[in-house]
Amino acid sequence: MEQIGLDRLTGLIAFARAASLGSYTAAARVLGVSPSAVSKSVQRLEARLGLSLFTRTTRSLTLTPEGRDLHERALRLLREAEAIEQAAVAARSEPAGTLKVTAPLPIGVHLLAPALPRFRARHPKLAVDLRLGDRFVDLIEEGIDVAIRVGDLADSRLVSRRLAPHRLCAFASPDYLARRGTPAHPDELAGHACVNFRFQSTGQTLRWPFRIGAKVLDVTPDAGLVTDSSDAVAAILVAGGGIGISPTYVVAPLVARGALVPILRDFAVERSAVTALWPESRRGNPNVKAFLAFLGEVFPSPTLWDALIGA
Repeated sequence: MEQIGLDRLTGLIAFARAASLGSYTAAARVLGVSPSAVSKSVQRLEARLGLSLFTRTTRSLTLTPEGRDLHERALRLLREAEAIEQAAVAARSEPAGTLKVTAPLPIGVHLLAPALPRFRARHPKLAVDLRLGDRFVDLIEEGIDVAIRVGDLADSRLVSRRLAPHRLCAFASPDYLARRGTPAHPDELAGHACVNFRFQSTGQTLRWPFRIGAKVLDVTPDAGLVTDSSDAVAAILVAGGGIGISPTYVVAPLVARGALVPILRDFAVERSAVTALWPESRRGNPNVKAFLAFLGEVFPSPTLWDALIGA
């Protein structure tokens, strides 16, 4: 029987990732190579097999019937390779190698990044590849070890752990409140300058949640300033630009030094939760276990940022 060569395996991996993610660019990002390298690997695979695996347009890749059949087979091959690797890693007691972590940009910048040097000092043989952004990541397809996400996201292939509440509160600068007054009720926001946040992933603006009595009501303020960065919202508020809603962990340092003041705290809402997720296949992985233990320190109960703001 002819043995399969490295080039053929490379082609199958490139094809499987491109088919799962829908583009050569996305596959290249996961595999750490250029899109042209992925494209050439797939083309060589097609030439060897004598099959057309994709119907290509300028915007997307669509599997042909032959491509769909090969994709299922290739995924089984990759899952088996993953199981072999995880079994070998689980047999090792000391964390080592590379840990791939993904998180939303604000959580990564404000909470994870400042803590990672401490984690690395404890586990010097373990490198961390931290990937930040709003883009939804399929942990299984992209080989991610641990994801930090906002919300309780169910996926039967994943194990999850609640880390901390994700609280939203309204804030403004002392200067702005001295000029325009402090609203005592969400209804009074209509008379104020508001700064809002737009989600990069959907393009939708944030609806401001307030607990009024027994109900949580979502309010869409008439905002004169809108930005898709939570740090930019905070910067605008510090500059006296108005009232805005922010996760408490983003603005806690600004509150600590008096640059921002929490308002409407009696109406603040615990919107959802910050959750850690990891593939079931990595349950015994020493790298993942070490990082999950460390996350317990990064997200103490109660959290330092909520305690500071009085949430």
